[in-house]
Amino acid sequence: MELSPDSATPTPWPHAPPHHFDATSIFFVTASTYLKARLFHDSARLNLLQGALLDHASRFGWQLEAWAVFANHYHFIARPVSGGVTGTAAGKVGSLRELLTQLHRTTATALNSLDQAPGRKVWHNFWDKRLTFEKSYMARLNYVHQNPVKHGLVPVASQYPWCSAAWFERMAAPAWIKSVYAFKTDRLNIEDDY
Repeated sequence: MELSPDSATPTPWPHAPPHHFDATSIFFVTASTYLKARLFHDSARLNLLQGALLDHASRFGWQLEAWAVFANHYHFIARPVSGGVTGTAAGKVGSLRELLTQLHRTTATALNSLDQAPGRKVWHNFWDKRLTFEKSYMARLNYVHQNPVKHGLVPVASQYPWCSAAWFERMAAPAWIKSVYAFKTDRLNIEDDY
C-alpha cells in the first residue's frame, strides 16, 4: 500500500480542532467491508473513502473529531454541529444513520465503478456508540488517532495520511494533545479485528 495520498485529490479537512466533551451527542463509529475484504487497498481508494467521509459528515452537519480509514474498515468520532441528532430538514442535522447510509451508498457505487464490479456488496455493517463518559471519549480519541500504528501501517500515527492524527497535532493545543495521547486504550472493547 502506498502511504502518500494523491496530491491531485483535494481533501476537505475540517475547519476546527476537536471540541471538549459533551455527553449528549458524541458518537464513536466503526464500519467494516463485507467479509472484511481489503477493497480500499491503495491510495486512490483510501482517498475516495476519506474524502467521502469528510464530505458527508460536513453535508449532514456532523463535526469529525477523529477518523481513520483503512483497506477494510474505518473508525470515527463525531458530534452533530448544532447539537441535535434529529432528521434532516433545512437547517437541521441529519441523523447518524442517514449519514452512514449515504456514505456507504456513495463509496460502494464509486468503488464498484472504479473496479468495474457493478452490484458488488461493499459494506457489511456499522457499530455506533454514544460516548457518555469523558474518560471513554478521551481514550477513544487516542484510539482512533493511534489506530494506524495498532495495525502496523506506520511507526507514528501522524505519518498515516488517511487518519486525523497529523491534523489533530497541527490544530489542537499542545496540552490537549498531551492529555488525549496519555489515555490508555488497552481496556476499550472495540470491534477491530482486521
